[in-house]
Amino acid sequence: MPGGRLTSQDRRRIASGLSDGLGYAEIARELGRPTSTVSREVARNGGPGDYRAGRAHQAAWRRARRPKRGWAAESTAGAEGRDPAAAGEFVDRLAAQMMLSGLPRMAARVFACLVTTDSGALTAGELVRGLRVSPASVSKAVAYLEELDVVGRARVPGQRHETYLIDDDVWLRTWLTSARTNARWSDTAREGAALFGTATPAGARLEQMGEFFARLAEDMSGGAGAVAFDDALTVLAALVHAGTPRTARELSLALGWPLDRVEIALRDAEKRPDLTDPVVLRHTGSGACTAVAVPDRLTAAQRGALDSPLGRLTLGAGS
Repeated sequence: MPGGRLTSQDRRRIASGLSDGLGYAEIARELGRPTSTVSREVARNGGPGDYRAGRAHQAAWRRARRPKRGWAAESTAGAEGRDPAAAGEFVDRLAAQMMLSGLPRMAARVFACLVTTDSGALTAGELVRGLRVSPASVSKAVAYLEELDVVGRARVPGQRHETYLIDDDVWLRTWLTSARTNARWSDTAREGAALFGTATPAGARLEQMGEFFARLAEDMSGGAGAVAFDDALTVLAALVHAGTPRTARELSLALGWPLDRVEIALRDAEKRPDLTDPVVLRHTGSGACTAVAVPDRLTAAQRGALDSPLGRLTLGAGS
């Protein structure tokens, strides 16, 4: 993570940025941090509406003071009365369940070790010793888990080696990643249905597949709660700030988000206008989107007064 762990001053700047209505990407740029660092920090500390810098820093301090003994040492010593043999067997069973879900064997073993460690953090050396594998195997497994955004790295102060760790919100991020994957399956299946034609057996099958994964993605996005819908509100705020229509790719570049995350957020905003009030998402003919006021928020007379040259002149004089 660039710049090391967040400081108390960093967290005050995050709180100030949220209070000013800034998006995660803009706050991250001011801090010189990845957008994901800011979004995870806010998500694990109450969300944008309840984030408090002091409380967040205390929570981080408590996490940092957790026991730092590695999994290998705990297994051999039977830390806190644990049966080393039983603990080792459980790690193997947990890894086996992950493998059944499609995770490669070594990645599953590394992740199982991290999950069952009190600190949630291990060095490469501890993993090598605990799993009795080569450093190259551990490195490859960690790289795979990093691509899934479930494992991070941190430099140990005063030491040369890195620590691999899992965050407290790892399950939320895994859930959201699965939701986005299902949404991509749905989009691809629907493209196939349109290509083959829904009147054909193949097209009908693809249409059914698309509807299934769309429902699954929608259910999962809703299950993730306010943190998931916060992306939709951030995208709408970006469109309001821009003032002119923007494509999903343009929003992706501006916010520093993956394209699929922006597309999911746009879909969420479009499906839940009741939650985005007083603005709603609108598509333009060029494939871009914009945020406009909800039509029934203003009467025809009010809209006319605001749109008229005299109305604009009066408002300008009053300011």
